[in-house]
Amino acid sequence: MKVKTRFAPSPTGNLHIGSIRTALYSWLFARRYNGIFVLRIEDTDIYRSKSLSVDSIFKGLRWLGLNWDEGPYFQTQRLERYKEVIEIMLKEGKAYKCFCSEKEIEESRLKQIYKGEKPRYNRTCRNLSIKRNIDNKKYVIRFKNPTSGIVTFKDKIRGDITFNNSELDDLIIQRSNGIPTYNFCVVIDDLDMDITHVIRGEDHINNTPRQINILKSLKAKIPIYSHVSMILNENGKKFSKRDNAQNIIDYYKNGFLPEALINYIVRLGWSYGNQEIFNLLELKRLFNLDSISRSSSTFNIKKLLWLNKYYINNLSLNYVTNILKGYMEHDNINIKNGPNLECLLKLYKSRHNTLKEIANSCKCFYEEFQYLNKNYIKKYLILKNFSILKSFYNKIKNLSSWKIEILLKIIKNQSIESNALLKEINMLLRFILTGSICSPNISSIIFFLGKEKTLLRLKKAIFFINKINKEKIN
Repeated sequence: MKVKTRFAPSPTGNLHIGSIRTALYSWLFARRYNGIFVLRIEDTDIYRSKSLSVDSIFKGLRWLGLNWDEGPYFQTQRLERYKEVIEIMLKEGKAYKCFCSEKEIEESRLKQIYKGEKPRYNRTCRNLSIKRNIDNKKYVIRFKNPTSGIVTFKDKIRGDITFNNSELDDLIIQRSNGIPTYNFCVVIDDLDMDITHVIRGEDHINNTPRQINILKSLKAKIPIYSHVSMILNENGKKFSKRDNAQNIIDYYKNGFLPEALINYIVRLGWSYGNQEIFNLLELKRLFNLDSISRSSSTFNIKKLLWLNKYYINNLSLNYVTNILKGYMEHDNINIKNGPNLECLLKLYKSRHNTLKEIANSCKCFYEEFQYLNKNYIKKYLILKNFSILKSFYNKIKNLSSWKIEILLKIIKNQSIESNALLKEINMLLRFILTGSICSPNISSIIFFLGKEKTLLRLKKAIFFINKINKEKIN
């Protein structure tokens, strides 16, 4: 049997962490067994489906490297196929037209609730003769679900799960507007595409017996089902597109590496001993459905940041630099107007959790900045530092050799000459040269900034102090 899995998102909102985990598990399972991974877009909800969400799905999967072997298939392009099957089911008595109005169904539902019964469609139209004069009356089409017996399926994660058919109602398989419903379309898609394994969230468990009954009525082979537990956000709530869960592509925008996200997401429910770090080759070899937990997982941004920092520091320097370059170019920063970006990455990579943070720290090497923090202006751009900066400016200006060890020596000498702590000199220089009080060692900053930019920024700071303290200096 050729393993064939599918990822079938609906384009009605953001592609979030929970959705991506489903895609990842399905993709890894197919890859482990040299199978086929199908991408299918379930867009029959024409009122909520959005083209932007479809683009988001494609971008998110491609960014993470979850390439598909077949598709993307769109359900709205398969409507004729669904209707063809529905017509056959109507002729064979496996489905029927229901002419009950929404008002009638709601009245029936309220009566059932009043009696303490489980509300479900009362099957008024189940044995209705179609020959009755009901022309021009709106109707839906319902599946004729068995009224007795049980439906049992062996879930690869949860074991045997059983439902009584008496608990299941006659599912609507085509709406009154002629559009087939999700629970019907997904069955026909899985059947036509020869899907062998369905991996999806536990919120679909109640759909499974209905879908199995439809498959049985079509004398089709039943896929193997695996229902993974929910992922909870840091507030203990389920990730949901309706609650505007963060779009997966936003993790890219915020400076996360795809390797870190893949590694983190796969561990939200799956484990292999105590191992925490996995590369993709290992995951393809080790992933299995038997090691997926039945318990829900909780998203932890601190753990994801830790993993991202690990990958920034351990992946190829050239690879990470090229991605960092993309962030800089996105912000219209001309990286040709400054030091080698790979050298800066070496300098900053151990200090930050994301590439976005590194990119922000590196901006000062390529473009000018304004002094914005009023507290730091009052602390560093003051009259007592005027002579220190002038002295340091002259030392830098007269330098003939540009080496880190020489720069470090000049900074130390300036500290002694100015009768100031080395730490105070470092912080002063750090602020006026980078606009921040956080950076790697200041001698490295000056080295990569270069003589020309260093002198210009020293001059700018001297001019600034001179301007706001003009009367005192004169």
